Order: sequence, then C-alpha cells, then structure tokens
Amino acid sequence: MAFEVKVPTVGESITEVTIGRWNKKDGEFVNANELICEIESDKATFELNAEKSGILKLNAQEGDTVAVGTVICSIEEGVGSAGAAPVANAAPAAIPAPASAPSAPAANAAPAANVAPASNAIPIDVKIPTVGESITEVTLGAWSVKSGDAVKAGDLLLEIESDKATFELHAETTGTIELISKEGETVAIGTVVCKIVPGAGGSSQAAASASEPAVAAGASASGGNYAAGHASPAAGKILNEKGVETSAVAGSGKDGRITKEDALKASAAPAAAAKPAATASAPAAKAPVAGRADDRVKMTSLRKTIARRLVAVKNETAMLTTFNEVDMKPVMDMRSKYKDTFKEKYGVGLGFMSFFTKAVCMALQDFPSVNAYIDGEEIVYHNFCDVSVAVSTPKGLVVPVIRNAETMSFNEIEAEIVRLATRARDGKLSIDEMSGGTFTITNGGIFGSMLSTPIINAPQSAILGMHNIVERPIAVGGQVVIRPIMYLALSYDHRIIDGRESVGFLVRVKQLLEDPSRLLLGV
Repeated sequence: MAFEVKVPTVGESITEVTIGRWNKKDGEFVNANELICEIESDKATFELNAEKSGILKLNAQEGDTVAVGTVICSIEEGVGSAGAAPVANAAPAAIPAPASAPSAPAANAAPAANVAPASNAIPIDVKIPTVGESITEVTLGAWSVKSGDAVKAGDLLLEIESDKATFELHAETTGTIELISKEGETVAIGTVVCKIVPGAGGSSQAAASASEPAVAAGASASGGNYAAGHASPAAGKILNEKGVETSAVAGSGKDGRITKEDALKASAAPAAAAKPAATASAPAAKAPVAGRADDRVKMTSLRKTIARRLVAVKNETAMLTTFNEVDMKPVMDMRSKYKDTFKEKYGVGLGFMSFFTKAVCMALQDFPSVNAYIDGEEIVYHNFCDVSVAVSTPKGLVVPVIRNAETMSFNEIEAEIVRLATRARDGKLSIDEMSGGTFTITNGGIFGSMLSTPIINAPQSAILGMHNIVERPIAVGGQVVIRPIMYLALSYDHRIIDGRESVGFLVRVKQLLEDPSRLLLGV
C-alpha cells in the first residue's frame, strides 16, 4: 500500500513552498524518520522526514514550487529492493509472532524471559547538563516519554527551561526509561532526572505490547514510535488548561504527536456535556458556577526573568519616549519593485526589517550615545552595532542579536533574521545568540499596534518601536494625499541620552526610510 507524503503546513501565511534538494532518489528504500528532502518557503527552510519505511516514489522535482498539501512523493510500505530486503523485512517478520498466538499461555512467557536478562543491566543516570555559566537550576518541561517506554539513542526525552532559554534533553543510549523527576519541578544542574536500562528497549516494548493490546495497536498505527498520542510541551499546557485528556485528541504531528494546533482545536465540550447529565436533578443555578473556577499555572523561569528585568528597568532608569511618523511609500515602492529579483538572487524575501536595521545602524553612528550604556560611573560607547530583534514566542519574549549589523548587506540581514526567528520559535536559541546587543528593535505592528512605549532592554540605553502601517491623509507640497504612515517610538534612558540626541536619532531614521537611496549611498 502506498503512503502519500504531502507538503505540511509550515506557517499561517505560507501557501506554497519550493522543493529543495532530495536526499533520496526515486526507487530507493527509506527508513521511518529518515530525511527525504528540504522544502523552502519565503521565510525559512524546513526538513521533511519519512513517516514510514519503504520504497520512495517521487512526484515532484527539485526546484518545483508546489502548494501546501500537495502530494510530492509516496512510500510503498513493506516493499524493498534486493539489497534492502534483509534489513527492511527483518523487523516486520518478527512482529507477527506475538500477535499470532495471543491465546496461548506460552506465547506470553517468551517476552517475559527476554526482559529478565535486561534487568541485570546497570542503569545509566541521565543528569541535567550545564547549559550556561550563570545558570544553576532549571525547570523541567513536558516529558516526551513515560516510565517503561523504550527509547533509542538520540530520542527526545524532555525540554528543560532556564531563565534565559529552552534546551532539549536527549537519550544517550538505547533502552527502557525510568522517570525520577516530574514535569514542572525546579532542579539543580547535575540532578539525575531519569535512568535508562541499556538494551532493554526492544524486549520491554514486546512485553508491553503483549500485556497492553490498546497501546500496541496505537504503536502499530504510528510505526511503533512512542510519540503517538503524546502532546508537545505547548500542546500539553493548552490541554491541561482546557481540561482535555490527550487520549481524546488525535495527533496530526510527526508520528501521531499532538501539536499545539491540535490542542487549540480540541474541545472540552464532551466533558462539559456529561456534567449536566449527571446532575440533572441539581438546581439549575449551580450550572454557571463550574465556569468560574480559577486556574493557577506556575510561572516559567523565562517568564519570571522577563518580569524581573522589566520591573528593574522601570525602577533603575530615567526612561522617556519620543515619537515620530514615517511615510513608508518609498520603502514599499522599492520593495515591490525588487522583491522578486531579490528573492531569486539571494533566496530570501525582502522585508521591512532590513531597511530599519540599516537605517538604525547609520543613525547609531551619527548619535553614538544612543549606542552606549552606563557602567558604574563610566559611559561605554560601542564602535559596532549589535542589533537585538525582539521575537514573540509561545513561551515568552526573546531577543536574539544580529552581530555587526553595520557591516551586513540587505540580504545578509534578512537571512540572519529568518534564521534567528526560526530558532527562537523552535526554542533552539543559545545563550550567546541572545547576549550582548547594543540596541533593540521591536515590531508591535505585526500584532496591530498603532502606538506604544517600548521598555528598554537593559543594559542598553534605547529601543526603537515599530508599529502598523495605516493609510492616512497628510499634506505633501500643499496638497492633501493619502500615504501609508507608520508611527515610530524611541524609548531611551535620559541619564545618558539627552532630548537633542533622542529626537535627532529618530529624525535621522525617518530621513533614511523616506529616502531609501540614502541607505545605499551612506549619506
């Protein structure tokens, strides 16, 4: 039977992708979870892995642009070439044996006998690794496995959250896992959070399938992967808040994993419907009370750090905000004229952020105090521009840094922004990628904000806030015309930046954006 492989949804605004490099040729054998090809959108590059083992049949070629949901290849399950037959057919041949004799008592004894020797193996401690010089403790996120599950070396076990970033903890060996710590616990670096009994994975899994038919059926449907029916950390949190069991949600993610989108679509209606039926004789006035319950959720380490830093900035700086407006028509015209050629030549889209980053770098060189900070009784001036870009993620606000932005071209800036934003939303940013910025840009306009007063990202001294673009009537050459206008806000520390510098900086940014040829000429 052929299993169709479709282009997955990779973003709300992405409707089509380009097929990148195929890692497998037409007619070759692929294993489950093996990389098939790369697909490219106008924002990022994604990897597509095989969900089944079998022979690959290609329906699209490298360089083809296809819509999301298009079948780009298929996998003939259970079929192998002569060279692949011994490997491909060995595993399936062993599977029918336990299933073919469930009624015979002796059949259940065989898996138990296989487990016994594994119990003599010395368990391997899985400890929380060192994730940063200043990080002494972390919070455990959602476990991707449960006690007794079989894991392979490299499998994701859980996510751990520090006050700066999120990290993944992977299995170091193959075997059966035994959990020690629970989700949500705060533990010190070096703490043993689980153990793995080496070599017990296969036999333990067989024993579990013999004693739990329902679990075995689920594993079979997902290719034997433990991820089936498990929720990602973000999805698990949403389901807990809704009061929905993971068993009531069909996962659409890889290997049947429940994604955030699945959790958002899940409804607690069945549980709510059952409650009135059980209390049909109760007074009707009690029905609304159930909906007034409060949910208490422990703050993550990242959220606590964000809260602490924001309050500290408000209390420790003399923060003011100055505003201006920018006619975005020149930038929008240039972008519309060259975006296709730009994408074709550099492989990345031409967005607004590269224009703002270049304009900010030039303005910082003209007003060095905006690119400085206070250290004790000294002012430290930077002769380089490391521009931080605020990115909103499901777990909170993070601020990755574009290093030496003043030396980068438009395409280099766009490529770096895409890379950092993708890693931020995937929770893959390292500490170094978020440290050491000299100035920050935040774009509230993507959420519809018209005007705001952004808070400084300490120890920096200023932050530029972008907002949404709205067509407004303005006077140009004595005539009233309609132009796309964006309000800009510069929040700054008045201890180091005077009004003249703050206003002059913002006016310089406005001048460069309203005449973008200046960005190219450096004037």
